[in-house]
Formats: sequence, C-alpha cells, structure tokens
Amino acid sequence: MKTEQSRRIQIAILTALGIAAALSLALPQLLRGAKREQLLSLTVMLRDTDSSGWTVARQGMEQAADELGAELRFLTLAAAGDSEEQEALLLREIEDGAAALVVVPADPESLSAALDPWRVVCPTVTLESPMEGAAGVVAPDNTQLGKELAQALLEDWDGGEVLLLDTAGRCSGVAARLAAAEETLIAAGVSVRREMELPEEPPRWVMAFESPVTRRAAERREAEGQDFALYGVGSAAAVTAQLERGNIAAIAAWSDYAAGFLAVRRAVNAVRGREGTLAPLPFFILREEDIYAPENQKLLFPIMSSSSR
Repeated sequence: MKTEQSRRIQIAILTALGIAAALSLALPQLLRGAKREQLLSLTVMLRDTDSSGWTVARQGMEQAADELGAELRFLTLAAAGDSEEQEALLLREIEDGAAALVVVPADPESLSAALDPWRVVCPTVTLESPMEGAAGVVAPDNTQLGKELAQALLEDWDGGEVLLLDTAGRCSGVAARLAAAEETLIAAGVSVRREMELPEEPPRWVMAFESPVTRRAAERREAEGQDFALYGVGSAAAVTAQLERGNIAAIAAWSDYAAGFLAVRRAVNAVRGREGTLAPLPFFILREEDIYAPENQKLLFPIMSSSSR
C-alpha cells in the first residue's frame, strides 16, 4: 500500500517537474510574443518621391518608435505632391491595421476630408502643414519663419527685384512661409515676383521655401557659376554643404531629428489616449559663418554630435 502511494507521489512530482520545465521553455516565447503584439504599427508618408532629405527626421522617428514600442512603415509617392495617391495609400494602410499615421500632407484640406471617418480609430499627426482634425502638427511657426527669412534678405538687399519660388502647391505650411516673406518684402518697398521654377537668368535675389527646392537652386547656382543670392530653408546635409560653400546666403533651419521624434511620440500618445500639446519647433536663421558655432552643432550635425559624446 505504502509502495503504491509512494509511486503515485513520485509520478506526481515528475509530472509537476515536467510541466515546470515546459513552462520555463515556453514562457519567454509567450512573453516575447505578447510584447510583439503590443507594438503599435505606424505608417509614415511623405509628399515627395525622394526621401533622402528626410534621413535625419527618419532617425528621430526610429528612435522614438524604439523607445515607445512602435514599428514604422515608410511610404513614398510615385509622383511628388500627388494628393490623390497619398489619400488612397493612407486609406489602404488604415484598412490594413495602421494604428496611427504620420504624414507630410500634399493637400491638407483634401486629406482631412478623406480621413475624417477614421479619426477615432487611426489618429493622424502631420509634419510641415497643419490639418483640420489632426492629432497634432510638428512644424516651425511658418509665418514667423517667412518673415525672419525675408528680414535676413533685407539686411543684404541693396536694390533690385526679389524672386520667390512658388513651389507650395496645396501645401499650406510652405505657402504660409512664402506669403509672410512676400508681405514683409513688399512692406519694405521691395519689388517681388513669383515663379514656380528658377528661370534661365535669375535676378540677383532669390528665395526658396522648401528644403529640396533650396538644394536644387544652390546646386544650379554652383554648376552654372551664377551669382544670385539665395535665401532658403532646411538643415539637411546637402543644404548645409551648399551653405558652407557659399551658394546659399542664409537658411532658416530647425532640427529634423527633433521633428521626427516628436511626430512619432505624439502619434503613439494619441493612440494611447494621452493628451498633450505641441509647441512650434524652434528655428534659427543661419549664415555660412554660423555653421560651426557650438550652439548649432546639434542642429546641423545631430548624429555626429551624439556620437562624439
């Protein structure tokens, strides 16, 4: 009798040990699986076909995603500024389960209408331009930026017409920069005109209000040996290099890394129901002599600055 009872006890102990061993092997996998299931899927969409100018912003986004438990899916357009394609792709992303969107809207008004039915289930954070119904916008004060960039030109201006490169399309953020610069220049008695592209023979003074447009104008100035003074925007490496080589007189620059980080953080917080406000990104008017000032290192060379610490 005692022998039979002892045998049953041994079997029970061995069974318990077997279950414990199995759990010890399976539990870490289950926990990792649960952690993966909790990751938020965020879609990031620009309004350009080339994302090279957003490299630093993307690094900021990936850092925020890593810290906050999100995974990112980056999409670009087949045709730059194609609002219809952008809307169609974003609606598909929502249907495929995107938890939130981070977007540089090609047409904020049209995109707002297209996404309106989905705002509750999939919040949207915009870069560059505000959008009605968005969970937040990460951008500098575009109107103030336009004014201060125009003031930088006025410090150098000694007469002549100023060409404003009107490339905004329906992008309200870029349009606000141009409008503010135009108003400031006209108030100062300066003659201005708008063109969508840089003409074959530009006037002495040129202003651009997007980073890629600034870069292309500076590269053309250098390649063709032209001598117009260019005032633009952006802190991408290609823009900074042109500023350093004297092909740009002044730029309005802000931290692309911070922009990317803040956009993803706001999107994650919106999904998780955490309220918060976004202040406009600080920007600075920089000239060639300002590039290597210590206070501008993290702004223009964020990765190099972080790796040197």
